Amino acid sequence: MTTVREASPEPSPDGGAVVLTPREVPLGGLRSMTVRRTLPQRVRSTIGPFCFVDHYGPDNVAMTGGMKLPPHPHTGLQTVTWLFSGEVEHRDSLGTRITIRPGQLNLMTAGKGISHSEDSTAGTTVLHGAQLWTVLPARFMGMEPQFEHYAPEPVELPGARIRVFLGALAGSSSPVRVFSPIVGAEVSMPPGGEVELDLASSFEHGYLLDEGAIAVDGRRPQRGELLYVPPGQRTVHLRAGASGGRLLLIGGTPFTEEIVMWWNFIGRTHEEVVEARAQWEREIGAPDADGPSAEERFGIQPGYPGGDPLPAPELPRNTRLKPRVTPMPPL
Repeated sequence: MTTVREASPEPSPDGGAVVLTPREVPLGGLRSMTVRRTLPQRVRSTIGPFCFVDHYGPDNVAMTGGMKLPPHPHTGLQTVTWLFSGEVEHRDSLGTRITIRPGQLNLMTAGKGISHSEDSTAGTTVLHGAQLWTVLPARFMGMEPQFEHYAPEPVELPGARIRVFLGALAGSSSPVRVFSPIVGAEVSMPPGGEVELDLASSFEHGYLLDEGAIAVDGRRPQRGELLYVPPGQRTVHLRAGASGGRLLLIGGTPFTEEIVMWWNFIGRTHEEVVEARAQWEREIGAPDADGPSAEERFGIQPGYPGGDPLPAPELPRNTRLKPRVTPMPPL
């Protein structure tokens, strides 16, 4: 079960900083790869617009079979894929087919609906990376889907190398389209490296430690943990341990809209999610579909070699899906 512990050695002066510890989630069968999920949690559903954080690897693909995710749907969100090692082929119903490599961003905007698949390539022996989701504000929920690929140039600072893939940090900015104030960056540090970064004080931030050891303003998250820090900070001081370290820095202004999030769908009401599920089942001809589809909302990828599209799980019976609510950070 997911747990939360107070940040160490001391919480922030307003008491708002916490470390979110991950729970392991298998992506398929018994031999499938396992991810470490730190968001969402009961006590915190979002960090800025980020509503989902999965961290995986380094995985020996010969043991786990790698990533094999057949076509599946999304609504109301952006998927953010970032790799540290290995390669993943992305295909989607827009006709996109692209291989992502370390240091590159895949950003898929689902809008009103899209389907995609993700598979590690035949040449990948070790797979290591993260997938994040961001919530689309309500006014963009019905937009047409889109896809962007971007390879940020590294920013070399004394004590750190930074790749900014969303928003802006350390004098670098990403050109990809986002829909809320946001930041996302990889920070790599050599042994004993130190750096101080300017932050947007209106942002809340998360620091996901990928490897090594990095103290964040004196707090020391363990590998795979996500340190949450509320708004109000204008700078952050990072210090690497004797072996160096690497983390993902994410954040944005607190997301105040209520969302209903179930499986791969984000909506604003129970009914929106129920209809998205029903439409996906119609489009793939699932046994529980209520008839053939008269429209194409998600689209089906032609010629996908990895198997049939994923059917949606059953919705909870006699239960309405409840909005996810994240407590506002302390003033």
